[in-house]
Amino acid sequence: MYDMNLTTSHFPAQNDAEIRDITVGGLLREVAASHPDAVGMVDVAESGYCGQSWTYAEILAQAESLAEALATRFEVGDRVVVWAPNIPQWIFMEYACGMAGLVLVTANPSFQASELKYVLEQSGAVGLFMVDGYRGNPMAEIAREATKGNTRLREVVNLECEDALYAHGERPAILPDVQPDDAAQIQYTSGTTGFPKGAVLSHKNLVNNARLFCARKQVGPHSVWANFMPLFHTAGCATGALGCLQAACKMLLIKRFDADVFARLIEEQGVTTCFAVPTMLFNLLESLEQTPRDMSLLEVITTGGAPVPPDLVRRVRDRLGCHLLSAFGQTEHSPMICLNPVEATLKQIMETAGPPLPQTEVSIRSPEDNRVLPIGEVGEICARSYAVVIGYNDNPEATAAAIDADGWLHTGDLGTMDAQGFVRVTGRVKDMIIRGGENHFPAEIEAVLVTHRNVAQVAVVGLPDEKWGEVIAAFILSDQPLDVADLRTHCRAHLSAQKTPSVWVRVPDFPLTGSGKVQRFAIREKFLAGNYGEVLQ
Repeated sequence: MYDMNLTTSHFPAQNDAEIRDITVGGLLREVAASHPDAVGMVDVAESGYCGQSWTYAEILAQAESLAEALATRFEVGDRVVVWAPNIPQWIFMEYACGMAGLVLVTANPSFQASELKYVLEQSGAVGLFMVDGYRGNPMAEIAREATKGNTRLREVVNLECEDALYAHGERPAILPDVQPDDAAQIQYTSGTTGFPKGAVLSHKNLVNNARLFCARKQVGPHSVWANFMPLFHTAGCATGALGCLQAACKMLLIKRFDADVFARLIEEQGVTTCFAVPTMLFNLLESLEQTPRDMSLLEVITTGGAPVPPDLVRRVRDRLGCHLLSAFGQTEHSPMICLNPVEATLKQIMETAGPPLPQTEVSIRSPEDNRVLPIGEVGEICARSYAVVIGYNDNPEATAAAIDADGWLHTGDLGTMDAQGFVRVTGRVKDMIIRGGENHFPAEIEAVLVTHRNVAQVAVVGLPDEKWGEVIAAFILSDQPLDVADLRTHCRAHLSAQKTPSVWVRVPDFPLTGSGKVQRFAIREKFLAGNYGEVLQ
């Protein structure tokens, strides 16, 4: 740990690690040369049984072959959307796009037509790489609807059709000279309007952040990383996949989290590490109560994406016998900003997200006048480093609002800093709801609900929940009958299942500001106090 004695809430960047000028493809080539026979990826079926595996040499060969095929069909800088669950082809696309100079745009496989259409069009994508369906979501049918009228899109490719995926076009199969500061990915995140913004992240952003994060959690070639975080999220494709690559360790690629399956994998495959949101850890502990298993090889679990209950830290340490380290980050920082080290005290892990990672400067600033605040005062968490997003795609106004003239990324999250530089996250300037580690935007959900015939006005708010971190609640003004099943059906016709509220409340009015804006924080406080609205069943 750093020996700090800060007098203001400003943690200077620590130079105890280097920032490398290297690309995703350059890193893969480097690791394949130094660890050619090490197993780099294992495809895990939804049942939990391990299928095909690839060494780093084999991953490189696959990625280079795909990169050459893509180079014959696309130009450097073209954007392509990858819309699929955690399958090996996703990883091959991540590396191949990096080598071919393409920008990979991520998309959630639970998207409905309007959501996919928005990402395709806002990103300016010329290719869509997908699967036909996943977990009951008819993706092929949705894609046909989402791509109607899209004149920019040139290819729609099934990732599981090898002939189509590796087909060669008319351009020469020559890989370009990709640079570390070139864009590598566009990840969609929250916006003030409720519509996601496309965070453009560079090779240098992603590769270095993954390495420094994994170094602090002491991942190495011996490690076995269970990666069930979705690849469309930076926790899956950046921190997870690129973190494993940095460490030259084995990655178990898992399509979705299932506590019983994960418990068995820990025992049978010798899992040493993972990233898991608190909800997943609660489920794992419940599974182990029903079916005890050997957890002795677990070394460290990192967690974030929701407040970490103190009881969870104790239970993980007692039952799993490993470190549980809380972290803080956001997509716009590639994504990790802070992480507790293994030598942190139990109190620090329970109450803070740890100090900043190496080469990352963090300050707590007044949202009113941007001044750095004294130690312990609540303000906006800001970060400045190599990992700050290039900008938002086609949105200079949002970029300027997020990154100030001095290069500080304003995260929109509230927190405090102690004299040692440990950051405590206390809330959000934004209204974003984090349910089970996944971000949801109230305005997007409200825009759907307000089109329901019986809804006059609606405010969507996050409510605290021990298991999920937060759950989504819809507070509705209406003088018409409200049927919860009908409201859910209406939501599901337009939104993914996880965006559909689980708490429905009829209210007589909304608390308003002087200018007539709805005060979401006041709705939350009044409801939790038990004197606001009628809960609908």
